[in-house]
Amino acid sequence: MKIFYQSYVDHENGATYWEHLRENLDAAKSPGTTVEIHGITPFDSYAHPLVEFRCAREMIANAIKAEREGYDAVLVGHFQDAGLYEARSVVDIPVISLGEATMLWCCQMGQRLGIVTINRRFIPWFHQQIGKYGLRERVTGVHAMHFEPGQILGAYGDAAKAQEVKALFDAQAEPLVAQGIDVVIPGGGIPMVLFSQFHNHTVGDAPVINGIPIALKMAEMAVSLKQLNGQSVSRTGDFVKAPPEVIEEFLTHPKGL
Repeated sequence: MKIFYQSYVDHENGATYWEHLRENLDAAKSPGTTVEIHGITPFDSYAHPLVEFRCAREMIANAIKAEREGYDAVLVGHFQDAGLYEARSVVDIPVISLGEATMLWCCQMGQRLGIVTINRRFIPWFHQQIGKYGLRERVTGVHAMHFEPGQILGAYGDAAKAQEVKALFDAQAEPLVAQGIDVVIPGGGIPMVLFSQFHNHTVGDAPVINGIPIALKMAEMAVSLKQLNGQSVSRTGDFVKAPPEVIEEFLTHPKGL
């Protein structure tokens, strides 16, 4: 099984993050599974929808290329899931995303979920995302720290900074837990991997979830089920397959004017 992992951080700016991400993936993957990490340049360094859409376009193009190069699945390692539905509408291999996979799995761990993201500008995006997945009654709170995506990268390899970020995260999670949240989700792959060093991380009695192994296991399961029953996503509604000429136009059209 060969999985294309799409990070929204490039190796040049996030080498230490990639190292820890690789450790997470290697620990979670099944025997015989290969996971290859690919980044986006320039990386997702500023919390804004415009950046999300720019990265989404590259991710969608990479999903098409991954299918043509023989990958069995694409794993979008970016919690905001920008471009997810569009990617599923252009390829026949599974496209699994960190945000959706984590939220759906956590629905089995508790009744009410909360997210702590890294920047307030992501909060509206998360509420739209939660609504798109039909989880407004399950994901009932979103709080934020005050970082740009790239700033947390400085905590990798620095134990003191990692503890500082954890303390800021926990401070935002505590009122959510006090309001009845059962499970706390870090809103991004960067904080998830950073917090993975804290074994059994909890706030109160609410577990803090690392979604990286969850998303990888879901990707492996999606590939196995497709091999077993031949089924992929529905081709009605959101995931109607784009015709070949439209896909080619998307790949070849200039990115800018």
